[in-house]
Amino acid sequence: MKTKLLIRMLFIAGLGFASFMACTYDEVLPPSLDPGDEISFSQDILPIFDRSCNGAGCHNGSGPPPDLRPANAYDALWTGGYILLETPEQSDLYLWMTDVKGPMPPLASNPTDNATVLQWITQGAENN
Repeated sequence: MKTKLLIRMLFIAGLGFASFMACTYDEVLPPSLDPGDEISFSQDILPIFDRSCNGAGCHNGSGPPPDLRPANAYDALWTGGYILLETPEQSDLYLWMTDVKGPMPPLASNPTDNATVLQWITQGAENN
């Protein structure tokens, strides 16, 4: 009787271990950016804002600053002090996007978009 109980316990433990191991997954990392690629405000940054930031009730001129609509975004980022060229990773724009300064909606925190914005700031945050 003790042998059957021991076999059942080992079987259950084995199933538990197998179930635990089956729940693992490979982490999918965002594609790394080539530091040599020039990031364009109009081609790379504005689409991020259009997709994630300037929707209804957000950064669309009637919501909280900055106004990230295409016609206003560049000036709003600079006049609001959201960009620091000396320490790009400390720029308010980057800190808000990475949820360091506070929670943003789920669509706003995207590792690839965050890396693109950081690279744009690092490259001088030009209006190109």
